[in-house]
Amino acid sequence: MAKKTRHKGDEAGRPAKTLHVDAEHKAAVGRRLRRIEGQVRGIEQMIEEDRYCVDILTQIAAVHSGLRAVAKETLRHHLRHCVRDAMANDPGSLERTIEELLEVYHRVR
Repeated sequence: MAKKTRHKGDEAGRPAKTLHVDAEHKAAVGRRLRRIEGQVRGIEQMIEEDRYCVDILTQIAAVHSGLRAVAKETLRHHLRHCVRDAMANDPGSLERTIEELLEVYHRVR
């Protein structure tokens, strides 16, 4: 069952936040992050073993791709739960929410 906790907006003008703990989302992201963690350890081992640079770069690209997938899924979850709830409970937060999403988008792309 999801747990929701409402937090007020902050002094920086960011919208109020709803923490939505979704067990399925957390499990899926956790699996992806553990896979990425293993890939990073593999890269470290490849470097220690003086493996071919192109092979190392290929694994680094795979880690980047995995992190982008985690970011995309987390953004999807944020939009479907946190933003939807904020808009329903505080329609006046639309502009703040749009600005927050633009900032996040530019950080993770």
